[in-house]
Amino acid sequence: ITAFLENDLSLTVNRDKSAVGRPTTRAFLGFSLQALPKGKTGIRPHRKAKEKLKQKVRKLLSRKRPGAIREIIQECNDMVRGWIAYYGIARMKNAIIAISQWIRRRLRQLIWKRWKTVRTRYRSLMKLKIPKGTAWQWANTRKGYWRIAGSYVLHRAISKEALQQAGLLPIESFYRKMHDAHHSTY
Repeated sequence: ITAFLENDLSLTVNRDKSAVGRPTTRAFLGFSLQALPKGKTGIRPHRKAKEKLKQKVRKLLSRKRPGAIREIIQECNDMVRGWIAYYGIARMKNAIIAISQWIRRRLRQLIWKRWKTVRTRYRSLMKLKIPKGTAWQWANTRKGYWRIAGSYVLHRAISKEALQQAGLLPIESFYRKMHDAHHSTY
């Protein structure tokens, strides 16, 4: 068929998009199929779509990025909101939870890097109600930014609720709302 299309009809065939493969591994408009229990089939975002979102967020929440935290959070919200609006029809509860946790960790990393000095880190942790000894210990740590962003101290200091008060979209509830809206129309 490809030879007929290319030679006789002078059409160009994109071999990547026209390839034959398992429906669970092939992508169509950013979606792939997934086998569900009891012989049912569902859709989910293709792994490349999730990776592309992570690349965009990684660039947006880069440690060296200048700008106010609230503006950066707003840009991140816009990107994630658009992505969920498009893929909200798909089944991806666990993926959304993982992406949400990852975004919060990226934000904590960005904030920690901006605190720069031991003094600033110590004062900031004290303001966020971390005990004096623990704040001093963590302000002086030599661990990397990513590792600190995943620590229990920064999770307590910059909690999920604190990030939402700063303007971060509650991603899980937004996904649930979009997913339910898509499925209520059927």
